[in-house]
This record gives sequence, C-alpha cells and structure tokens, in this order.
Amino acid sequence: MRVGDIMTKIVATIREETSVEDAARMMKANGIGLLPIGDRENVTGVITDRDITIRVTAEGKDAKHTPVREVMTRQSFHCFDDQDVEEACFTMEDKRVRRLLVFDRTRELVGILSLDDVAVRARKEKLAGHALSKVAKA
Repeated sequence: MRVGDIMTKIVATIREETSVEDAARMMKANGIGLLPIGDRENVTGVITDRDITIRVTAEGKDAKHTPVREVMTRQSFHCFDDQDVEEACFTMEDKRVRRLLVFDRTRELVGILSLDDVAVRARKEKLAGHALSKVAKA
C-alpha cells in the first residue's frame, strides 16, 4: 500500500506571521494537530499542537500576539506519496515523529501521514503500534 492511498490530504498551509491563536483555531476547526508553514512549494517548518502547549502555553506567551515563526519546529520530516506505507513508518520510528509531511516527486506538498492514518486507513494496527512504541521512547 502506498502513502498516497491513506494520507490526509492538505487543504491549507499557514504563513510564518500567522498568530499562534489563529493556527490553533485552524487546527481545531479541521481536527488536526499539525500545520505546515509556508506554501505547497516551500515549507519552512511546521507547528504542532504540542509546540503550542510546550512553547506557548507552558511559557506564558500570548498566543494572540505570538507569530508561529517564533515557536514552530523548523526541522520537519517527510516521505513521498508513492512510497510504501511500511517504509514511511520506519522513517517515523527513526526520526521519532508521529507525522510526516508528504510530497509528490516534484516536491509539492500533497498531504500528511500520521500514525492514525496507518492504523485506521491502512488497517495496520500492529505496524502503527510498533512505530508508536519506538516514537514514544523519545
């Protein structure tokens, strides 16, 4: 099974100057925990629900006036839409992440692959569980 068969397709990216509050609202509205920052051809980082909790809330920053560029994760990991799902899971294990950006071979952002996608859409609960056990040890 290929990543493109089960990934969550991206509808939106956000700009670096977007407030953390607006990013959190977008996550809530779309039921997601990660937003790519930049555009489909040039992703400069990501912001996750965990970034918001650890780097904004726990540090007492004002989410309304803090741009995502100040708290985003600059290093993101990816796979390709034509890759095998198991190979992508090994990348998650190796990098200790729960989500990967998904690009096509022209390097355009086309989706996000999460461990939830693997467990639910690919019906590979054991593979997702194994990857999660490795990621959670970080």
